[in-house]
Amino acid sequence: MILFYFAIVLTIAAAVMYHVVLKVTPGHVNPAISLVITYGLATLLSLGLLPFFPLKTGIVEAFKQLNWASYILAFALVGLEAGYLLAYRAGWRISVAAIFVNATMTLLLIPIGLSLFKEKVTPLNIAGILVCLAGLVMMSWRN
Repeated sequence: MILFYFAIVLTIAAAVMYHVVLKVTPGHVNPAISLVITYGLATLLSLGLLPFFPLKTGIVEAFKQLNWASYILAFALVGLEAGYLLAYRAGWRISVAAIFVNATMTLLLIPIGLSLFKEKVTPLNIAGILVCLAGLVMMSWRN
């Protein structure tokens, strides 16, 4: 049960830090160079995680076990980070951009979950979807 809560707290803390850091990245910094440094350090940090997740086979065999998802995830991550960085530079507010993206993403994932993963939607879920849609409309208005 500790892992259950630790995982979500880690995710929330990292997401908050992620958005704050992207928002305060200076506008004159080249976005591509910023991502090069980010992913270089992320590679080193990921290698530092290996003692906590020991390999059951050799490293070559571990790489062979990967499928296409690990490679496509790289494109998704770079798109996500570049998108947020550019959105903040374009004037999106930190208090709006993340929730707008997450709410929209959630709505787009519903048909994917239903069709590809055979997930179910309950009447309560439908009520939440409607609230989410109303929230997106309200957040889209500029005041």
